[in-house]
Amino acid sequence: MSSTVGNPSDQETQFARIAVEQGHITAEQLVAAVHAQNREQGRRMLGEVLLDQRSISSAQLTQILDEQRRRVREARPAPTVAPAAARPAMPPAPLSLDALLRQVVDRGASDLHLHGGSRPRIRVDGTLRELAPTVLSQEQVTAIIRAALPEALQAKLAADGQVDFVHDLPGVGRFRANAYRQQRGLDLVLRAVPPRPPTLESLGLPRELERLTHHHQGLVLITGPAGCGKTSTLAALVNLINQERPVHILNAEEPIEYVQESRRALVNQREVGTHSDSYARVLRGALREDPDVIALGDLRDHATIGLALTAAETGHLVMATMHTGGAIRTINRLIGAFPPNEQEQVRVMVSESLRAIVSQRLVPRKDGRGRVVAVELLIANRAVSNLIRERKPFQIESVLQLGAAEGMCTLEQSLDRLVAAGIVTGADAARHRAESFLVADLTEASHAAS
Repeated sequence: MSSTVGNPSDQETQFARIAVEQGHITAEQLVAAVHAQNREQGRRMLGEVLLDQRSISSAQLTQILDEQRRRVREARPAPTVAPAAARPAMPPAPLSLDALLRQVVDRGASDLHLHGGSRPRIRVDGTLRELAPTVLSQEQVTAIIRAALPEALQAKLAADGQVDFVHDLPGVGRFRANAYRQQRGLDLVLRAVPPRPPTLESLGLPRELERLTHHHQGLVLITGPAGCGKTSTLAALVNLINQERPVHILNAEEPIEYVQESRRALVNQREVGTHSDSYARVLRGALREDPDVIALGDLRDHATIGLALTAAETGHLVMATMHTGGAIRTINRLIGAFPPNEQEQVRVMVSESLRAIVSQRLVPRKDGRGRVVAVELLIANRAVSNLIRERKPFQIESVLQLGAAEGMCTLEQSLDRLVAAGIVTGADAARHRAESFLVADLTEASHAAS
C-alpha cells in the first residue's frame, strides 16, 4: 500500500508494517491491537493502543516513529518552493486539553499530568503511564493553562505561583485542576471527578460508616494521605444525608468537586477562593445561616479547627477531612494545633464533640484491577472520650482493637482481612502498614516545624 503522508489510514498501515518488520510486535499482537482500535471506533492511534496493551515500550514506539518519518522523507518528492531555512519557523501545533481529558476518561485514569519537556502522563490504578508519544514543549503547556484559566485566576497564578480551579467538559466530566510554577515554567495537573456523588458501596467502604450520618451534632473526620479518597468518602456521606434527611447542608471546598443537587436536604456549596477567601470565613458566616450539617474540604489551621470545634459543640454536625496518619495522630494533631496555654480547653472540647475518625488508604488489588480501600474506624465512645480528657490517647489503640462490636477496626485489622480474602497481597499490606507510620510521622514533624 501507498505511504501517502496526508492519509491517516495509510500512516497506520505503514506504522504496523514497520513494527512487525523490525520485530517489535508479532502478527498476533497486531491483530489484537487492531481489534481493540476498531472497538473504540478509531479514537486512538495504533501506537497508543499497543503502548497501553504493553505490547511495546515507549522506547520501541519512538524507534518505530523515527523509522516511519525516515521513510516518509525518502518517499517525498523534492521541494519546488523556497528551502525551509528561508521560511519562518512554524510554532508548535496546538494541543487540545479537552481531547486529552477525553482519553483520561476513556482509559479510566484518575489524573492527567502536563509537564514541559515531557510526554503527557496519566495515573491509572495509582501508577503513572505515558498517554501519548508527543513531547510537550513548555510553550504548549503554558498555552494550555492560559486557555483554561479565566483572567482573574491567571492573575492569581502570576501572584501566588499556583492556583486551584475546576475545568468542566460538557458530556465528559469535571476535573479538579492545579496549575503551578516550577523550575522550567508552568505545569498542570487535573483529576477526574465523577459526574455524580459516590455511594459508600461504590467506594467499597464498610456499612458501619452509614451510622456516622445519623449524628445531629459533633465532629466526624476523614483522614489519610493525599490521593487516598478522602474527598470521595466525605462526598458519599454528604450524599447519604442529602437523600435521607430534611436538613440544611453547607459544603465548603477548594475547589468544589462533586456537585450535590438538593434532594431531601437543602445543599449550599461554596468554593473557597471564589465565594469566600478562607474556610475560617465560611465557618464564621455559617453559624448565622442556620445549617444543620457543615462539610469542610480540609481542616488545616488553628483558626479553622477552632471554629469547627465550636460549631460541633453548638448543635451542628461537622464533617471534614484532614491530612493525618491515623486516629490517634489525628487527635494529637487537633490538640497540638493550639498554643500550650489553650490545649487543656481544646482537649476537653475534642473529648466532648468528637464522634468518629475514619482513616483510610488505597491498596492495589491482587488481580491488578484497580485499588481497594483499607479503613481504620474509631468510634468516640465514653472510653475514648475519657482517654482524650485524661491525656492518654496512646491507650486508644487498645480500644480500637477490642471495639469490633461497635464497628471499630484498626488499619492493620482491615489490611489483614483484605489479605485473608485474597484481595491484596501480603507484601502490599506490609508496605502500607509501614507507610502509614512514615506518613504520620512526617506529617507531625511538618506541623511541628510550622
